[in-house]
Amino acid sequence: MQQSLAFDFINDSKVHHLRSINSKNAHFNIYGCRNMNLSKIRLSAPDESPNTDGIKIGSSHRIKISRTVIATGDDCIAMLSGSTKIHISKVVCGPGHGISIGSLGRYDGEQDVSGIVVKNSTFTGTTNGVRIKTWPTPTSCKAFNFLFQDIIMENVFNPITIDQLYCPHGGCDQQV
Repeated sequence: MQQSLAFDFINDSKVHHLRSINSKNAHFNIYGCRNMNLSKIRLSAPDESPNTDGIKIGSSHRIKISRTVIATGDDCIAMLSGSTKIHISKVVCGPGHGISIGSLGRYDGEQDVSGIVVKNSTFTGTTNGVRIKTWPTPTSCKAFNFLFQDIIMENVFNPITIDQLYCPHGGCDQQV
């Protein structure tokens, strides 16, 4: 998968004052990282550009994102399998698809997602605000322990979404 910047297996780090414009896919991909702090980041792509997630987080622990502006054609931030203790604050999201937990459950062996905090953030002109999306499969992956607090939503189509039948391209067997 293409991304502007990949952080893989990085521990105890700080990333500040970066800007990414018109990524071909995800702007930042964070995988297998621990104790990472991102702040004062600006990510942008046209609102009609597909798969231009702002920040994707997977199999990572204790990630903090703050004072960041994200305007994309997909998720502003997506927390995927194995993401734990993610703290998001003072983020401005929009346009885009909001902040998502998942999608989860598409593949066997996916890990739980837990300890997610999203607070003091603003969503403007997004498809979704905060969203949990799981595929309609009988996997044992769980998503739990979330806090969404002090969030402003302006012109958000789906402010809060829990989608247990996520199937973006159709043809899924509804097994939940």
